[in-house]
Amino acid sequence: MWSYRIVAPYEFERTTIAEKTPDDLSDGQVLLRFLAAGVCGSDMPAFRGSRGRLPGDDGRSAAEKDGFPIHEIAGEVIASRHSEHRPGDRVVGWASGFDGLMERVISDGNGLAPYDPGLTPAQAVGLQPLACVLYACEQLPDLAGRHVAIIGQGSIGLLFSYVAKAAGARLVTGVDPVDRSSLTTAFGVDDAVRATSDRWVSQLAAADRADIVIEAVGHQVATLGHAVEAAAPGGTVFYFGVADDEAYPISMRLMLRNNLTLKSGVTLDRRRVLEAADKFAGEHPELLGTYLTHTFGVDEVQAAFDLASRPDPERVKIAIAG
Repeated sequence: MWSYRIVAPYEFERTTIAEKTPDDLSDGQVLLRFLAAGVCGSDMPAFRGSRGRLPGDDGRSAAEKDGFPIHEIAGEVIASRHSEHRPGDRVVGWASGFDGLMERVISDGNGLAPYDPGLTPAQAVGLQPLACVLYACEQLPDLAGRHVAIIGQGSIGLLFSYVAKAAGARLVTGVDPVDRSSLTTAFGVDDAVRATSDRWVSQLAAADRADIVIEAVGHQVATLGHAVEAAAPGGTVFYFGVADDEAYPISMRLMLRNNLTLKSGVTLDRRRVLEAADKFAGEHPELLGTYLTHTFGVDEVQAAFDLASRPDPERVKIAIAG
C-alpha cells in the first residue's frame, strides 16, 4: 500500500509498505481506508526536518516515519475492535499514531466519530481542528459580551475567531502579520490587525486590552509573553499553540498585578467534542466550505505541504483527498 514519509527537510517520499490488516488491530482500535487528511500548522516543524518526540522519529535528516506527521484524518472503517465503530462507517478525527498519510491507517477508536454524510471527506477533516477549538473554549469563561483577541489568524486562529463571535463575543480582534482582510467578515473578526504580536501589544492602549487572549501561533516563546501583556486586568490567557520548548518565560509581575489566569491543555474527551463539532458545523453550514480553501490529491502531497509552509493570504485549510 502507498505511504509517505519525510526523508529530508521539506521533502516527502512516496513509498510502498506492507498492507495493514484486521489482524494488526489491538482492542479499541480501528482500521481505516484513507479518504482525506488535513494539513495542520503543528505538522510544519516535522516538514522542516525538526526532530520530534514520537517513537520512530529517528531518521538522520528527517523523521523517515511512515505516514508521519498527519494526525487530522477522515476515513472509512475497514475493520474494528471498538464497540462504537462498524465496517463501512465514515469517521473523522485523530490518526493517533500521527501516521495518517498512508492508504490504510490504524487508529484509536476513541479519537474518531461519524460525520454528516453531506460533507465531503476533505470538508470533514475540518471537524478535527474545530473540535479542538470547541474544547479549548469550554475551558474559558463565558465569551458572551467579552473582548476576545486571538494572536495568529491561521487555520486555527480563524476558527477561534469564528467560534468566539458565534458565542456572542462583543469584539473579536485578530492579529497576524499576513493580510487576512479578505477573510475577516466570514470568520467573525471585528478588528483585523496586520502586525506581529510584539508590534501590536507595544501600541495597545490600556482600554483596548482584551478580556480573553488566545495564543494560536505556537512553536515560539515570545508570543505567549505578548498574550500576557495584551490581557486586561482580571483577564484570561489561553495558550493553544504547540510548545516546541520545555520552558516559556512570562512576566509573573504582570500575572500577579493584573490578576490574570493562564490556561492551556490538550484536547480530551475526543469523541464527544468531534460530535459537538459536527453539530456546530451543521448549525453553521457555511463554515467548513469557507474554511477549506485548497484540496490536493494523494499524488500531490509535496505540493500541499509546500503551500502550507509559506504565507498566503487566501490559504486557510489544506486537505489531501484520496
